[in-house]
Amino acid sequence: MSVEQVLKTFIKRIEQQSKSNLAKSKKKDTGELYNSIKGTVQVHKNSFTLKFVMEDYGTFIDKGVKGVKSSAKAPNSPFKFGSGSGESGGLTKGINGWVQRKRIQFQNEKTGRFMSYKQTAGAIINSIWNKGIRTTNFFTKPFKNEFAKLPGDVVEAYGLEVTSFLEYTFKK
Repeated sequence: MSVEQVLKTFIKRIEQQSKSNLAKSKKKDTGELYNSIKGTVQVHKNSFTLKFVMEDYGTFIDKGVKGVKSSAKAPNSPFKFGSGSGESGGLTKGINGWVQRKRIQFQNEKTGRFMSYKQTAGAIINSIWNKGIRTTNFFTKPFKNEFAKLPGDVVEAYGLEVTSFLEYTFKK
């Protein structure tokens, strides 16, 4: 197997495991994030470039987000609600759509009546804003696991390529 093939296999395994982790953790709602996970390898004269892409919010699902009042769900996350660095209204838009797709409506404790989708979304948004989003590592774990295996695979493939090159050179 060539070095390029080893790297393509590395990418494929990370894609598959990341998608599997999303599905197992029930984070596959519309399938946008699931379908967006893609890796590529580019071959250059003296190097290779590996690139992984996914929907922007995938990073927040992977690393988690600290809440305004608590960071217990994502203590090591580089992200925090209320820092002013994120897209304004992104959480509200996402949760409003999710509540309507899933047809979730909370009941008012006092009256027993169902809340509107907008009210239900507001309660969920408030909780997420204050408590944060739990870290899933759906991408980080497969990447670290496969990366740990990579050096041996690359050395073996590179050694085979050098051997083939030398055999070809000495025949000529």
